[in-house]
Amino acid sequence: MGGAVGDARTLPVEMTSFVGRRTEVSRVRQLLTSGRLVTLTGAGGIGKTRLALRVASEVRRSFPGGVWFVELASLEDGSLLAQAIAAKLRLGNESGREPVEVLTDYLKGQRLLLVLDNCEHLLESCAALVTTLLRAITDLQVLATSRQIMRIQGEYAMPVPPLSLPEPDAVGATEAMTQCEAVRLFTDRAIAIRPDFALTPEKIRAIGRICHRLDGIPLAIELAAARANVLSVDELLHRLDDRFALLTGGSRAGLPRHRTLRAAVDWSFELCSPAERLLWSRLSVFSDGFDLHAAEAVCSGEGIEQAEVLELIAGLVDKSVIACEERGTRLRYWMLETLRRYGQDQLVASGEEGALRARHRDYYQHLAEQAEAEWFGPRQFEWFAMLRAEHPNLRAALEFCMTEPGQARAGLGLAASMWNHRLGFGSLGEGRRWIARGLELDSAPTPVKAKALCVDGLLALLQGNNDGAKARMEQFRTLPDGVQKDPDLARAAVTIAGLTALFRADFAVAVPLLEDALLRHDIREDPGSAAVTCFMLSTAYFNLHNPRAADRAERCLSLCEAQEAHWSRTHARWAVALEQYRQGRTGRAATLVRNALREKPLSHDQYGIAQCLEVLGWCALAENAGERAATLLGAAQATWELSGSALSGFGHLRADHQQCEARLRHDMGDDPFTTAFRTGAQLSLEQAVDYALAENRAPAPSPPAEEVSAPLTRREREVADLVAQGWTNKQIAAQLVISRRTAEGHVEHILTKLGFTSRAQIAAWAVTHGSG
Repeated sequence: MGGAVGDARTLPVEMTSFVGRRTEVSRVRQLLTSGRLVTLTGAGGIGKTRLALRVASEVRRSFPGGVWFVELASLEDGSLLAQAIAAKLRLGNESGREPVEVLTDYLKGQRLLLVLDNCEHLLESCAALVTTLLRAITDLQVLATSRQIMRIQGEYAMPVPPLSLPEPDAVGATEAMTQCEAVRLFTDRAIAIRPDFALTPEKIRAIGRICHRLDGIPLAIELAAARANVLSVDELLHRLDDRFALLTGGSRAGLPRHRTLRAAVDWSFELCSPAERLLWSRLSVFSDGFDLHAAEAVCSGEGIEQAEVLELIAGLVDKSVIACEERGTRLRYWMLETLRRYGQDQLVASGEEGALRARHRDYYQHLAEQAEAEWFGPRQFEWFAMLRAEHPNLRAALEFCMTEPGQARAGLGLAASMWNHRLGFGSLGEGRRWIARGLELDSAPTPVKAKALCVDGLLALLQGNNDGAKARMEQFRTLPDGVQKDPDLARAAVTIAGLTALFRADFAVAVPLLEDALLRHDIREDPGSAAVTCFMLSTAYFNLHNPRAADRAERCLSLCEAQEAHWSRTHARWAVALEQYRQGRTGRAATLVRNALREKPLSHDQYGIAQCLEVLGWCALAENAGERAATLLGAAQATWELSGSALSGFGHLRADHQQCEARLRHDMGDDPFTTAFRTGAQLSLEQAVDYALAENRAPAPSPPAEEVSAPLTRREREVADLVAQGWTNKQIAAQLVISRRTAEGHVEHILTKLGFTSRAQIAAWAVTHGSG
């Protein structure tokens, strides 16, 4: 695994030109050939990150396993360090294994460069983890940036110096001054902000003095250059002189360089309007970025009208205090960590910190509740993306709840509301840790506690931790009847009991429990829970060789399509395919699974991908493609491990897997099977999916009418006949007096039921089999 995933896309895109640092780049590259850990040190704003990124970009071809950049500034808890790195490498961990163990196992055998940025506030955690990884993984190298070295064996430290400066007395040597890195950086950024910025000998000399005043620190120079659109260089120089006199008392020689950076940031703060300064301080409550809606909700009021926030943000962007980039349909904003920390100091001084953190928590609590309410609907993929982006802010909101007196219950409710979007946590394990922390702080027998116990029981079960799930459900049953017998909680408890039996392979017990849960979900008109329960039931009936598996799988699919829950639909299609496989229609089953696989986002559903690869392996064996089957089983096992799970924990798949493997070993022989299996296990996630989707054989002919998994409804037959006549969805909708969306849904359902991938196949089938 590895090679293809660690490409240049793992490095942040440099939005501005890289100026100078030729000597430093060469030196770092040389150190990387001498040692396995190189730490770039220096004051904040000195350019450590940009230097590390440039070096990483230049050496990435030397690392087949990839170059991975992990930004740590927003991570406050050192115990989450291994998990944060694993998340960057797209390693899910839904099991109970320690993140460092998952990370070590994944990295073994890969030649990879790990870039850890901003380690200083997690120095002990970084040192411990890096030591562990370097000892366990011989081909791993680490490039770190920090204000302090880690002080571990084998570490090569390289202080990052300021940019080169002109000689103080080189008043007339303007050509030589323009070759200095600091002057070039200022000039480059000034021209970017003001294309008509023209250099004259007088300007060059003033720029040289400015760069000296700023000690060649890149961030300070960039902040100064950003003001070139409103101030002349002489005015800039004058303001810097005033500010330095105020901060240093007339002497800067003996003070640490970070005071110089502080002066630059202080000066930038002073250039902002009072409202911009207030917003800057309030925005510091966000961790690792925010969008406009969040800024308006959290930061408006008491000095800032909500309608003013956009213009104030625009002003801060213009002043290089805030940066932004387009993500999907929204712009996302963030501040350099130095500037955010400065804003936090201002927020504390203002006395607003507690109120702003509470408002920040309220906003993300509402966001999580909205995600929970809308989890089964057309915004599934949108919510996935949003919650992943807001992961640091959700952590910050939870941390506030767990550390602020009287807020633990709110934190417990927030953690429990994330049960259907574990991606918002990054892993099941992190979700369980927050819930455990909340339960320790608030033990009162409330509905919030009851929900948290059920959620934690479910998460433990999905991890394969049956004992943990059992313990939580026993705690749930000790709660007062008034809490425990709440209809919503009671049906959740029955569902968990059924899932427990399903994973134990006790299908005869699972079925009545899950049918009871389904009835309760229907009574409460909860289509999302009903769909999930139908999915569980279909796999239980599959293992019992009961034809009701098809009915429950089809109902799951119908519910997903009715609610436009496209991610859930991929699981429903897999369930339909599983029953097709049981009935011997392996070609159609494989087509359905591939259709589901195409719609799965790689980094979002590794568990679902593993299920697809597994069943495709079974289908390949049935089609006498033994080597392909063994390769797919190997790829499935690697993906199970990548997700943090293990097939052995899921009884509804275990028996068929064992039968498939036994037959392959018998037919192929142990050595050929092992070779093919290992080939699959060594594929990256992307390579495994590409292999599974590759079709080198001719398309399978349309199946006869009697092999249709479930008869088309009368309306679906009408739609199929119209498709055969070449009608578009719009024309079909007008003919049948239905909405265009409904017509599209009928066509999609027909494709799924018949195992087809095109309208042409529907047309051929309808012509062959006549009118229904």
